[in-house]
Amino acid sequence: MSFALNAQLAAKRPPLPTATTIDPVTASIIRGALETVCYEATTHLGRAASSPIINQSNERNAAIVDAHGRLAMGAIGTPHLTFVSQLTVRYGLMQQQDYDWGPGDVFVGNDPDYGGGHLPDYNVYAPVYDAAGELVLVQALQAHQGDTGGKDPGGFTLDATDIFTEGLAIPCLKLVHRGQKRRDAIHLLERNNRFPSFAGDLAAMIGAVEKATVSIRAILDKWGADMVRAAVNHAIDQSERQMRATVSGWRDGRYDATVHIDHDTMGTRDIRVQVGCTVAGDQLTVDLSGTDDRQDLVGVWNTFANSRGYIMTQIAASIDPDIVKNEGLFNAVEIILPEGCIAHPAPNRPAALGSFHPACEITEAVCVALSQVAPDRSAPQVYKIGMPNAVIGFDPHGQMWMDQGVDCRSMDVSAVQGIDGWGSCPVSLGNLLLSQAEDGEARFPVINISRELVIDSSGAGQWRGMPGSRNVKRILEPAMAMAWMVSHDHPISGLAGGADGTPYLNHFQVGTPDEYRVELTARAQLPAGAVIAYQHGGGAGFGPALRRDPQAVCEDVLDELVSIAAARDLYGVVLTGSREDYSLAVDHAATAALRGERIAA
Repeated sequence: MSFALNAQLAAKRPPLPTATTIDPVTASIIRGALETVCYEATTHLGRAASSPIINQSNERNAAIVDAHGRLAMGAIGTPHLTFVSQLTVRYGLMQQQDYDWGPGDVFVGNDPDYGGGHLPDYNVYAPVYDAAGELVLVQALQAHQGDTGGKDPGGFTLDATDIFTEGLAIPCLKLVHRGQKRRDAIHLLERNNRFPSFAGDLAAMIGAVEKATVSIRAILDKWGADMVRAAVNHAIDQSERQMRATVSGWRDGRYDATVHIDHDTMGTRDIRVQVGCTVAGDQLTVDLSGTDDRQDLVGVWNTFANSRGYIMTQIAASIDPDIVKNEGLFNAVEIILPEGCIAHPAPNRPAALGSFHPACEITEAVCVALSQVAPDRSAPQVYKIGMPNAVIGFDPHGQMWMDQGVDCRSMDVSAVQGIDGWGSCPVSLGNLLLSQAEDGEARFPVINISRELVIDSSGAGQWRGMPGSRNVKRILEPAMAMAWMVSHDHPISGLAGGADGTPYLNHFQVGTPDEYRVELTARAQLPAGAVIAYQHGGGAGFGPALRRDPQAVCEDVLDELVSIAAARDLYGVVLTGSREDYSLAVDHAATAALRGERIAA
């Protein structure tokens, strides 16, 4: 049923029925009002939630879906969630009669086989009706939960062979009926979660969605439902036109890219993601035919919704940022996801780890492919981390705790044309604010010994990637640590002649005779005082390194981002003087001679 259902969920939907003609200014005002509603919903959730992955890291996003299931508006947050949550709502819309939809209702879904991304991403949504009782819009709010009740805390089960191992799958469940909370349903969800903070997170999600519906009803009252429907239609049509105009300016042809995942969680190596982007006039087609479809792989199964959403996240980065990100983009792009491949698996495949890989490789491959036709807007929406180090233990009262490793780090921040990699997170993570060390130390028995950028850990290029970071953490009480290490053999791809990013590294029991590097996966019981050190990969470069401004290289050396040796070996820049006394300077004649030799060779 899943393949057929996915086709139904992804099918193009017609405009909302309305006899109202709207002018562009009024349409823009209403669109802005809906955008504000989404922003307020995510802000409310970030302030009211209990767990750090939401209230500190802000791994959440709001979206408004219209009565036909079209994405009408997204909000600031984690970008891919904007495009993923839509299908869960579409499935709920298909069940309106069976689930007795009405004003004041709130639903939740997370099932990957029914439009969901992966089990930890709970999608809470509520319908909004006009004065005549007609459904107009649905407010959705998606956020990552710390646990799903599966075999392993957090839901990231390394050896899961089916979805049931990972936790509670919810196609569509009513949480609030006509304004009254369903304590039976809410208690069911709370009982299937290991952490007491979940109750606060779920309550915050329900409250944020209910608050948003009040604001949407106020917009309907002010402008009238027909005018709002017309505004939604106008925004979607405009985005489609602008998207097609952008594509029509690209060179016709097919642009291919292949990237690999190091291994699945059982050690099967070099798992392939193949992408072909075809430009034909104003039509863009993204085809994942040729992507790995071996059925014995473990831990590398993405979901249909996630694959679709990650593709669109990368496409959205390749166009004018002023184009509103709504259903119009999906209308202008054909996405082909072959049934049975790791980007579109058969029902009941595990999905939690797949939200990292191959999701990351899908966006990476789309970016590499489109960089051949639109290099000036090639901004990788990629984070290559396999799985954050999860440290799990019990407090003196027997209550489980889990440090999910959402502490500050720099990783996979690649350069783009004209700009060096900058910041701590890749663009795909959007407004994700990684939690503070002090917060983690207050919640969990851990001490962050150090967090530092690693010299020579960025991909070289005319524009340099951001260096990766090394994080060293001591565990103060006996605990279990879990990790899935990927992106050592296949770090993030460089663009336009830039060097690839640098590998990830992860070491357990640092500083002892038992120290070892995690090469595949780890599920280790560590004693009190054990130290773990994980190095996040640096971002990739853009353009040939020999074209980098020599003075910029000199400044990188002064900032301890690049060594003097790497300045010469990678960039062909000869420096004189000393970094210690800030007398470092470019020897322009020697640099020109060295670069000339390199180019000639």
